[in-house]
Amino acid sequence: MTRDLGLALLRQRKEALSCALQSLCRRTPRPAHLAGVGLLIAFLGSLVWAPDLSRNMAEGDTLISVDYEIFGKVQGVFFRKYTQAEGKKLGLVGWVQNTDQGTVQGQLQGPISQVRHMQEWLKTRGSPKSHIDRANFNNEKVILKLDYSDFQIIK
Repeated sequence: MTRDLGLALLRQRKEALSCALQSLCRRTPRPAHLAGVGLLIAFLGSLVWAPDLSRNMAEGDTLISVDYEIFGKVQGVFFRKYTQAEGKKLGLVGWVQNTDQGTVQGQLQGPISQVRHMQEWLKTRGSPKSHIDRANFNNEKVILKLDYSDFQIIK
């Protein structure tokens, strides 16, 4: 996640908190809404993007990194371009490249749920003209921050 995107998300959360607080204050007596405000702040505070991390590390948002290699008719069919587009759509970072052996390899990094979606896409869909025989995933590990800022095609 880029710093600008992180700041934009932080601004959105601030605006959402402000709207929620205003709504809560209009509808409840003063002593009751103070308790509700505290709970709301505690909850939303747990969602705030931490500046020293590339992604929010709330439960269920664990960052992972995984290497992959895709076998089949995956070169000359825009597989890298579609992989990059799908990775960006899912909010992932990493890279993709052709190999001399006729496969496509790369690395994915991001929230575990999004990486799992991308792994399924790499195993079963790929680009429209590709034919995937098999997909290997290895070196999966939990990471504290993203090593890349974008999803790149390596030529």
